[in-house]
Amino acid sequence: MKVTDLYNNRFDKQDKERKKALWKVLCTSFFQQYIPKDACVIDVGAGFCEFINNITCREKYAVDLNENTAAHANPDVKVLVGADLTGIQDGVFDIVFMSNFLEHMKSKEDVLRILADAYRLLKNNGRILILQPNIRYVYGEYWDFFDHHIPLSDKSLAEALRLTGFSIELIIPRFLPYTTKSNLPQHPAIVKTYLRFPFCWKILGKQAFVIGNKVCRA
Repeated sequence: MKVTDLYNNRFDKQDKERKKALWKVLCTSFFQQYIPKDACVIDVGAGFCEFINNITCREKYAVDLNENTAAHANPDVKVLVGADLTGIQDGVFDIVFMSNFLEHMKSKEDVLRILADAYRLLKNNGRILILQPNIRYVYGEYWDFFDHHIPLSDKSLAEALRLTGFSIELIIPRFLPYTTKSNLPQHPAIVKTYLRFPFCWKILGKQAFVIGNKVCRA
């Protein structure tokens, strides 16, 4: 199964434009608060680069299996095609970001391997930011996507992070709705309003947001 074919089939041009507008609001109104503007950031499983294109930082990297990722990246984004992070130098990044990525791993061992790689790539006191469907609230919808393999909750994700050396800074069990293909309104103004009222997250949120820290140890 080619990743390029899968995502071309899943997202049409209108879907992609809607996602770009949505992620611009998510980055400026929420995620940017956790990312210093002088940070070096890597987006693992970057897809169409909606996050990395819209975040403000000093240096940007995107990693994805999709050969078309580079076509969606802004000129200031360095794109690495592939799934192997082992060739990237240790301790380079201030932030590792993953969105809707870990559910595509084939096993829990793969999840731990990816998280261990993220830990290695981070500088001391660096952060990993993970946005992830929460199986506790998604239930059967989780399996509506052919390439979902590993179900994770906020609790199991936090446990996996601790197993790979991270300390947990923040857990939001219910944050965003499950998918951008839902019928929920996605106009940027509505999304911005949603982000301002966390009580809405507890009703509509089916994705968890978790931050882990690579704590500096003497």
